[in-house]
Amino acid sequence: QVQLVESGGGLVQTGGSLRLACAGSGTALNMRVMGWYRQAPGKQRDLVATISRSGSTNYAASVKGRFTISRDNAKNTVYLQMNSLEPEDTAVYYCYGQDYRLNDYWGQGTQVTVSS
Repeated sequence: QVQLVESGGGLVQTGGSLRLACAGSGTALNMRVMGWYRQAPGKQRDLVATISRSGSTNYAASVKGRFTISRDNAKNTVYLQMNSLEPEDTAVYYCYGQDYRLNDYWGQGTQVTVSS
Protein backbone atom coordinates (compact mmCIF):
# COMPACT_ATOMS: atom_id res chain seq x y z
CA GLN A 1 0.00 0.00 0.00
CA VAL A 2 1.47 3.31 -1.10
CA GLN A 3 1.16 6.29 1.21
CA LEU A 4 2.02 9.92 0.63
CA VAL A 5 2.33 11.99 3.79
CA GLU A 6 2.57 15.77 3.65
CA SER A 7 4.08 18.09 6.21
CA GLY A 8 4.97 21.76 6.50
CA GLY A 9 1.69 23.57 6.12
CA GLY A 10 0.61 26.35 8.42
CA LEU A 11 -0.25 30.02 8.82
CA VAL A 12 1.97 32.72 7.35
CA GLN A 13 1.66 36.41 6.59
CA THR A 14 1.60 37.86 3.10
CA GLY A 15 5.09 37.85 1.66
CA GLY A 16 6.23 35.01 3.86
CA SER A 17 7.55 31.57 2.99
CA LEU A 18 6.70 27.97 3.70
CA ARG A 19 8.24 24.68 2.67
CA LEU A 20 6.07 21.64 2.13
CA ALA A 21 7.40 18.11 2.10
CA CYS A 22 5.79 14.86 1.01
CA ALA A 23 7.29 11.50 1.82
CA GLY A 24 6.20 8.39 0.03
CA SER A 25 6.25 4.92 1.51
CA GLY A 26 5.03 1.46 0.65
CA THR A 27 5.77 -1.35 -1.71
CA ALA A 28 6.80 -0.88 -5.32
CA LEU A 29 7.30 2.81 -4.74
CA ASN A 30 8.88 4.21 -7.87
CA MET A 31 7.14 7.40 -8.85
CA ARG A 32 7.36 8.56 -12.44
CA VAL A 33 5.97 11.97 -11.51
CA MET A 34 5.45 13.69 -8.18
CA GLY A 35 3.90 17.02 -7.51
CA TRP A 36 1.49 19.29 -5.72
CA TYR A 37 -2.09 20.33 -6.30
CA ARG A 38 -4.19 22.71 -4.23
CA GLN A 39 -7.86 23.24 -3.54
CA ALA A 40 -9.32 26.43 -2.15
CA PRO A 41 -12.79 26.42 -0.54
CA GLY A 42 -15.50 26.12 -3.14
CA LYS A 43 -13.04 25.62 -5.98
CA GLN A 44 -11.68 22.68 -7.92
CA ARG A 45 -8.36 21.04 -7.24
CA ASP A 46 -5.71 22.68 -9.44
CA LEU A 47 -2.18 21.86 -10.43
CA VAL A 48 0.56 23.77 -8.61
CA ALA A 49 3.71 22.04 -9.83
CA THR A 50 5.02 18.66 -10.93
CA ILE A 51 8.46 17.15 -11.30
CA SER A 52 9.51 14.04 -13.19
CA ARG A 53 11.97 11.50 -11.91
CA SER A 54 14.62 13.05 -14.17
CA GLY A 55 13.93 16.51 -12.76
CA SER A 56 11.79 18.12 -15.44
CA THR A 57 9.40 20.59 -13.85
CA ASN A 58 6.06 22.14 -14.68
CA TYR A 59 4.43 25.05 -12.85
CA ALA A 60 1.07 26.77 -12.83
CA ALA A 61 1.38 30.29 -14.19
CA SER A 62 0.18 31.76 -10.91
CA VAL A 63 3.12 30.35 -8.93
CA LYS A 64 5.93 30.50 -11.48
CA GLY A 65 8.85 32.47 -10.11
CA ARG A 66 7.60 32.19 -6.52
CA PHE A 67 7.41 28.43 -5.91
CA THR A 68 10.11 25.83 -6.48
CA ILE A 69 9.53 22.10 -6.63
CA SER A 70 12.28 19.57 -6.02
CA ARG A 71 12.56 15.89 -5.20
CA ASP A 72 14.89 13.41 -3.60
CA ASN A 73 14.45 10.12 -5.43
CA ALA A 74 16.45 8.16 -2.87
CA LYS A 75 14.01 9.27 -0.16
CA ASN A 76 10.89 9.22 -2.34
CA THR A 77 10.27 12.75 -1.17
CA VAL A 78 9.08 15.83 -3.00
CA TYR A 79 9.35 19.39 -1.71
CA LEU A 80 7.62 22.65 -2.50
CA GLN A 81 9.37 25.85 -1.48
CA MET A 82 6.82 28.65 -1.48
CA ASN A 83 8.05 32.24 -1.35
CA SER A 84 6.28 35.60 -1.62
CA LEU A 85 3.05 33.98 -0.49
CA GLU A 86 -0.22 35.77 -1.19
CA PRO A 87 -3.69 35.37 0.32
CA GLU A 88 -4.72 33.78 -2.99
CA ASP A 89 -2.36 30.90 -2.21
CA THR A 90 -4.54 29.88 0.73
CA ALA A 91 -5.72 26.33 0.12
CA VAL A 92 -5.33 22.71 1.09
CA TYR A 93 -2.23 21.43 -0.66
CA TYR A 94 -2.22 17.82 -1.81
CA CYS A 95 0.80 15.74 -2.67
CA TYR A 96 0.48 13.73 -5.87
CA GLY A 97 2.37 10.80 -7.29
CA GLN A 98 2.07 8.66 -10.38
CA ASP A 99 3.93 5.39 -10.80
CA TYR A 100 5.13 3.79 -14.02
CA ARG A 101 1.90 1.83 -14.31
CA LEU A 102 0.13 5.22 -14.39
CA ASN A 103 -1.55 4.66 -11.03
CA ASP A 104 -2.30 7.94 -9.22
CA TYR A 105 -1.74 8.46 -5.53
CA TRP A 106 -2.78 11.33 -3.27
CA GLY A 107 -1.82 12.52 0.17
CA GLN A 108 -4.34 13.61 2.77
CA GLY A 109 -3.59 17.29 2.28
CA THR A 110 -2.04 20.03 4.39
CA GLN A 111 -3.58 23.44 5.02
CA VAL A 112 -1.73 26.57 3.96
CA THR A 113 -3.23 29.86 5.11
CA VAL A 114 -1.81 33.23 4.09
CA SER A 115 -3.08 36.18 6.08
CA SER A 116 -3.29 39.67 4.62
